[in-house]
Amino acid sequence: MGTSFHGSSRYVVSEDLMRSVNIAIALQKPLLIKGEPGTGKTMLAKAISEALEKPLYIWNIKSTTKAQEGLYTYDTVQRLYDSQFGADTVHDIEHYIKLGQLGQSFTADEQNILLIDEIDKADLEFPNDLLWELDQMEFYIPETQKTIRAKHRPIVIITSNAEKELPDAFLRRCIFHYIAFPPQDVMEGILHAHFEHLDAHLLQQAMSSFYMIRTIPGMQKKPSTSELIDWIRALQIGGVNPDVLTREIPFAGILLKKREDIERLTPTDPVSPRRRH
Repeated sequence: MGTSFHGSSRYVVSEDLMRSVNIAIALQKPLLIKGEPGTGKTMLAKAISEALEKPLYIWNIKSTTKAQEGLYTYDTVQRLYDSQFGADTVHDIEHYIKLGQLGQSFTADEQNILLIDEIDKADLEFPNDLLWELDQMEFYIPETQKTIRAKHRPIVIITSNAEKELPDAFLRRCIFHYIAFPPQDVMEGILHAHFEHLDAHLLQQAMSSFYMIRTIPGMQKKPSTSELIDWIRALQIGGVNPDVLTREIPFAGILLKKREDIERLTPTDPVSPRRRH
């Protein structure tokens, strides 16, 4: 086990991304990953955890998420309830303090990977509210008058779908990497990492149709890598002849999630997409 990342058995990593990960680890800075959905941003943290054999803490961000939730929560309702029934724990405030994912990462007995997933879903002040904690690797709990300091600085991976611009002060503290959508030769390696036995003809026909669909003008949601993997599994399960893919797109609802996008495919010739009016 080391501290240098070279990819994993199920995650094909580019040279540039590998360098960005290792630079972030060496400089002890968060790695901010951007890219369109389905380019493997979230899977990167899982791959680093697997490759370096380090625990993974995942903080999934929602539109309602507040920064303190990742640090700790104080269950005042439970304490009030316990006080009404004379519980022995009511005088121990620490009993009602629950550490969030960031707090658990800080107090872990070994270095770990901390994934802050889709940070741009939260409000604009959310990243700034974490500046001190990510810089100093500590936070204060006023209810117990204790400071929680990281036993080991975690390897922090932050993902963003670029739904919002992140504050400059936050960006200055991060190493940035944009994951471009993989070209066909790289995608082939990704698929082989997910399928032990993949018919070569099916692979080529499926990828040809997949990349053709991604080039159709006006697509509202282009299919992603994860959808391609699911689609190929469906083709295998359905016993679809690969030659059929030159004429139609079986199980199109696996690749395309919007009615308008499906309608852009001509029923008899998907190679010649058209708009329906």
